[in-house]
Amino acid sequence: MSWDGLPTRDVFLKTPFLRALEVSCPDNIETNYVAIFKDNNIAGIAIIQRVELYLDNVFRNTSDNALKRVTKSVIAKVVRGNTLIVGNLMHTGQHGLYFNPSVITQTTYLETVFKAIDSLSIQIKQDLDKTVRMVCFKDYFETDVLHTEAALFTANALYKVQVQPNMIFDIPQQWTTINDYTTALTKKYRSRYKTALKKASVITKRELNLEAIEAASDQIYGLYKTVSDNAKVNSFLLHDRHFFNLKKELNDQFKLFGYYLNDQLVGFYTLILNDTHLETYFLGYNSEYQYKHQLYLNMLYDMLSFGIVNKYTQIVYARTAMEIKSSVGAKPKTMHIYMKHTNTTFLNPLLKRIVNTLNPSINWEERHPFKT
Repeated sequence: MSWDGLPTRDVFLKTPFLRALEVSCPDNIETNYVAIFKDNNIAGIAIIQRVELYLDNVFRNTSDNALKRVTKSVIAKVVRGNTLIVGNLMHTGQHGLYFNPSVITQTTYLETVFKAIDSLSIQIKQDLDKTVRMVCFKDYFETDVLHTEAALFTANALYKVQVQPNMIFDIPQQWTTINDYTTALTKKYRSRYKTALKKASVITKRELNLEAIEAASDQIYGLYKTVSDNAKVNSFLLHDRHFFNLKKELNDQFKLFGYYLNDQLVGFYTLILNDTHLETYFLGYNSEYQYKHQLYLNMLYDMLSFGIVNKYTQIVYARTAMEIKSSVGAKPKTMHIYMKHTNTTFLNPLLKRIVNTLNPSINWEERHPFKT
């Protein structure tokens, strides 16, 4: 049985996506692939990314005062260097592990993954003379069966940390058009929806094929970078060919929609079609037009409309911007990671506090746009 022969429908674990990732990963990320066999049959797979974390990668905002800069510098010294991420750092969610439970138990599978991590750490030291500083398994919902292996994670010195939630929109089965959505809204949020559409009435929206993405690649990347650079904490910068390579490998499973004002590209958003789930991916916009035309809010609505019309059961809006996503109707779903510093004596106990700095608990008010 081949890698893709395993009965998982997660597009992030399939070879087309992984091929695109391989040729257009961020400069500080290297992806490793683990296949676990039983009786010469593939029983499970794992994605382990080696991520180089340094101060300039993590903290992009340089306008902080001296005290904040010193604090960030101290944090960066602890987390700096090589980290092994079990999963995909570039996207919210559990997209790093799969095993066939009819062939191998979860405990045996995870024990083998830990052995692979140890072997990879040794290989990195031998080949690159780099020490793996941290190990992290990311992102797991509270209902994930992986949490039943708490003793195994503890035995390997990893601890469970809550991170920012994943914003999820579960689409009612009876909805077929965006009108079903607007009918379910309260008067306040229906008015907000209409206002957003009115402000974007001068915007032309269209899907870009592979050739169009190629032709507009510089503009697309510039818009992405505008949004990325405004993030206070960011652990990577996309390769400038990332969107082109995703479209090339995923074809219709990857969508890029452009927003045009007077034939000028002023925004874009991307979607990955993942079985019954619609995964929102990276986006970008021109800050000059963002507020006036409510570009971001319109993108959230357009993502939702695509999901409804195309019969998806769920839209994964991912983390960040939780309040505005909740105003559209997405709900926060708690997520956890498991992690450790390889200096288990001194720095591992300190790491939990540092994670709270890198993933701060943001005070935000959840909105409730639907009629009760």
